Amino acid sequence: MKATASDIVSLRMSHCRAEHAASGEQYHLAVMHYRACLEAAERREDCRAVEFFALKLAACYEQMGLEEKAAHFRALACTGDPPLLG
Repeated sequence: MKATASDIVSLRMSHCRAEHAASGEQYHLAVMHYRACLEAAERREDCRAVEFFALKLAACYEQMGLEEKAAHFRALACTGDPPLLG
């Protein structure tokens, strides 16, 4: 599937919004934007982006004290490749 420029711009804007929200400890808002990013990555069938955004979601859920949800997204990110986030 070929991504259009507007798809990539939209993904980047959602990612920036998520990063800004997470840095301000607004994890519910960050989760909303990271989920949008994850869904876009899944539509594009971009495995590395899916892994990246799943790990970002796991980190947010950990900060929120929702370990079960964090574990779900860590498992989604588990691809056998070296991790994208340290």
